[in-house]
Amino acid sequence: MEHSLDESGSWSVHGGRPVYRNEWVSVDIAEVELPSGERFEHHVVTLKPAAMTVVLDDSSEHVLMAWRHRFAPDLWNWELPGGLLDPGEAPAETAAREVEEETGYRPRSVEHLVTFEPNVGMVRNAHHVFVARGAEKVAEATELNEGTFEWVPLAEVPELIRAQKIVNSGSLVGLLHVLALSGPGAPTSRGE
Repeated sequence: MEHSLDESGSWSVHGGRPVYRNEWVSVDIAEVELPSGERFEHHVVTLKPAAMTVVLDDSSEHVLMAWRHRFAPDLWNWELPGGLLDPGEAPAETAAREVEEETGYRPRSVEHLVTFEPNVGMVRNAHHVFVARGAEKVAEATELNEGTFEWVPLAEVPELIRAQKIVNSGSLVGLLHVLALSGPGAPTSRGE
């Protein structure tokens, strides 16, 4: 399917000012102009970029996930291992590091699946999603507040999603991507 990628409808930014800053988040007010000429102030929230990994066992029948509580929405859900990029760290390095720190497993391979913005309307927060095919237990987890990790059958993931037991955007994107690539009619190899 071909599309003409017309970018003439871009919003223009005429200035801005900071509202709040700390090491985790910044909030700015931007003065924007729509293609129609309408101008107004718009919030821009910037969070550090993150990386997460769909860690599959050697048979690709189980995925390593944590059952954990998230206080902001006050919910429990299954999540992939992942975390924030350290300064100067490549997303693939973060993905592998976080798997080992949170689970004690070292991925045998780390392959980029997709990068997405989870709340593209007003938040800058790139999420880099990877898949690891196979992992070796090399140590005990060093991050102890990341939940309880278990090997969850990949075949159970669609029902866990339907039951809202997986609601984290990075986990959903990664798992749905892997399921789509492994389902009937899926390509045998991915092009980058």
